[in-house]
Amino acid sequence: MDISILQAKIHEFRGQKVILDFDLALLYKVETRVLNQAVKRNSQRFPEDFMFQLTLEEFEYMSSQFVMRSPSKRPKTALPFAFTEQGIAMLSGILNSDIAINVNIAIMRTFVMIRKFAIEHKEFNSKLLEIESKYDKQFSDIYEALNFLIKRDESQTVQKVRKQIGYKK
Repeated sequence: MDISILQAKIHEFRGQKVILDFDLALLYKVETRVLNQAVKRNSQRFPEDFMFQLTLEEFEYMSSQFVMRSPSKRPKTALPFAFTEQGIAMLSGILNSDIAINVNIAIMRTFVMIRKFAIEHKEFNSKLLEIESKYDKQFSDIYEALNFLIKRDESQTVQKVRKQIGYKK
């Protein structure tokens, strides 16, 4: 499975990296309702930190940000479920097919890669934030000076009538 495809399906909601039920169903090659039915039959395996349902506001925001495959297939009342890394790992226990096992392995590897990337680049990110804050201050000083010069020139400029340049009729 291509990691870039999986990375595109990972979204952030409520400060957690998640994959939505319809994306998982597509990856597992099952219908979304079949996936959700299996989850509901095993609801005790999915506490809130493994899976949660999006609110209407989150769903509308997501719909406006991402191109939905077929929004007409999901009624507005059936809000999608978001599965965290632990929830996806738990799915492998209830979806017992070769496709589900292989997809779960690929998803776990992707989550590990993202976490590793974030840890390795933590120092780089902090340095970048430091530089950004330093230069933001300098740019705000420059903008302030430019605005002062523009206002000063506007107040000192007297309307001068310029002679027309070009051909006269």
